Amino acid sequence: VSAATAIWTRFAALVDPLDPARLLAATAEDLRGAGLSAPKVRTLRAISEAIVAGAVDLEQVAGYAPEEAHRVMTAISGVGPWTADIFLLFCAGHPDIWPGGDLALQHAVRIAFDLEARPAEKPCRAIAEVWAPWRGVAARLFWAYYAAVKEGRDTLPA
Repeated sequence: VSAATAIWTRFAALVDPLDPARLLAATAEDLRGAGLSAPKVRTLRAISEAIVAGAVDLEQVAGYAPEEAHRVMTAISGVGPWTADIFLLFCAGHPDIWPGGDLALQHAVRIAFDLEARPAEKPCRAIAEVWAPWRGVAARLFWAYYAAVKEGRDTLPA
C-alpha cells in the first residue's frame, strides 16, 4: 500500500486536475516516470479514451446494478474483474461488491474459516454469496480482520 501511495502521489501531481483529457495529454514516458507500468498506462489511456468518446460515463456506471456496471467496466481494454470490483466498491460505493480475486481477501477468508488452502476467486465468491446484498461491507470487515491478524499490516486497497 505504501508503494501504491507513492505512485498515486506522483501520478496526481502529473495529471492535475485528474480528467481524461489531461491524462491523454501526458506522455507515456511521463506516466511511466510517475511509476506506472506500461500495462497501467495503456489501461488508463483506454479508460480515458472511452470517456472522451462518450462510450463510458463513470457517474452513470456508478448507478448501474453491479452486474451491468461490471460488464461495462470490463469491456474496456485492460480493466479486469478485480479492477472493476475495486472501482465499484471504493469509487462508486456499491454495497454488494465482493472482490473475490483479491489475495488479501482470500487469505482473510482462509484464516477466518480455518481452511487448508486459500480459496481461489470462484470459491471465494461462492462463500460470499450468503452476505448479499452487503458483500462490500463483508469485504471491508475481512480486510480489517486480515490487517489485525497480520499485525496491523495495511491491506486495504487505497
